[in-house]
Amino acid sequence: MNQHNLGRTEIARKLIIDGQFVMPVDGQTFGTYNPATGELLATVAQGDARDIDLAVAAARRAFEGPWSRFTPFQRQEVILKFADLVDRQFEEFSMLDTLDMGMPITLTRARRQRAIGMIRFYASMCTAIGGRTLPNSLPGNVFAYTLKEPVGVVGAITPWNAPLTSTIWKIGPVLATGCTMVLKPAEDAPLTALRLGELALEAGVPPGVINVVPGLGTVAGAALAGHMDVDKVAFTGSDATGRRIIEASKGNIKRLMLELGGKSPDIVFADADLDKAVAGTGMGIFGNSGQICSAGSRLLVERSIYDAFVERVADFAKGLKVGNGVEAETQIGPVVSSRQMQRVQSYLGIGVDEGAEVVTGGNRLLEGPLAQGYFLEPTVMKNVGHTMRVAQEEIFGPVVTAIPFDGPDDAIRIANATVYGLGSGIWTRDVAKAHTVAKGIRSGTVWVNCYGMLDPVIPFGGYKMSGYGRESGQDHVEEYLATKAVVLQNG
Repeated sequence: MNQHNLGRTEIARKLIIDGQFVMPVDGQTFGTYNPATGELLATVAQGDARDIDLAVAAARRAFEGPWSRFTPFQRQEVILKFADLVDRQFEEFSMLDTLDMGMPITLTRARRQRAIGMIRFYASMCTAIGGRTLPNSLPGNVFAYTLKEPVGVVGAITPWNAPLTSTIWKIGPVLATGCTMVLKPAEDAPLTALRLGELALEAGVPPGVINVVPGLGTVAGAALAGHMDVDKVAFTGSDATGRRIIEASKGNIKRLMLELGGKSPDIVFADADLDKAVAGTGMGIFGNSGQICSAGSRLLVERSIYDAFVERVADFAKGLKVGNGVEAETQIGPVVSSRQMQRVQSYLGIGVDEGAEVVTGGNRLLEGPLAQGYFLEPTVMKNVGHTMRVAQEEIFGPVVTAIPFDGPDDAIRIANATVYGLGSGIWTRDVAKAHTVAKGIRSGTVWVNCYGMLDPVIPFGGYKMSGYGRESGQDHVEEYLATKAVVLQNG
């Protein structure tokens, strides 16, 4: 695919409001750039509060209009057609994600089964939504039951680090439940969301059901979060922005689903399969250049193997191929932007100042064909105390901090010594130990002898400041439904 013809046409770079491809009210645009080269990829329409108003009004009309009359089976048919279209165009989506945010093409292609499986899972849920009849103790002949109904207009704000799957995570339950949506994609990587909106229309989703309004988070995102005619906001991003969304939601007490930051522990016991653990913990942090909310950025290693294991992870990091994501041999791509590069480098300086030691990596690649991009060597830091800032704050880059521990209780204590609670990993051959530690860790997901594995039926979300609500699985669909009780007295 020619990177200068992204999303087929200029149509894919306009706002999508009420089934139409339109320019913003004020005609503003912004550029989206390839982080591997620094080159402009596309000029994208930049919506503001007035465009959000138009999109929300369209979503409300669609919610109360034709879309409300679709049967569960009809919604299912539309979603399955949408899945087929995305599947047919999957190579295009892989390249869009690679060019727009830098993820290696081998990784974006590897997400095909997950992405298409997610859409088809939501299709399966259309006909599984239902209420219950309720035995009750009311006097007389009283029949009571519940209905499950869509919550209404959803404002969705997605991150830049996994454009395809994070956008499907928002669109899927909206279509399954009969809600409507105004989607504000991240300004650093908006192209995939626009293309998905285009294909949703092609699949037969009625105008106004899925509206896509790119723009700045502080403008379009803020307007969406505070809009009085939005019934629910689903947000994935930083905890700082999550707090602002909570504040903005107070006007009409809108529902919130927040998937926020993480500082996930990846715990290696001395009795683990260490060969498997080296690669697993390494890619648990270095995959997608550490730009994953649940990345295993805190490597907790049992003290008896600490030095040797950290050295092995450092050797693994040195062997990873850093390069432009479009090249098949690339394992680690760039970070998404100059701003993100500066953030990661600043944390490396903070860590050294705190007393941590850089075992390997830490340098920006400034020579050869990668010099114009935002490439950073995979970095391993040791002699890290678990209270250091680099062990407590989300860096969101290819940097792992190695922390020693003494036994299961100490591992649990250190794992929980953070404000976050999104993901965690355990590496051990002892099944009883695995269950004990998994129960003790306060995180939404615990991976044992693996890391980062996701499936459409498995719920994903966090504890503490990693947010609330769950994505994937039946729990996710429930987040988009309201329960209505009906009490009927006969005679």
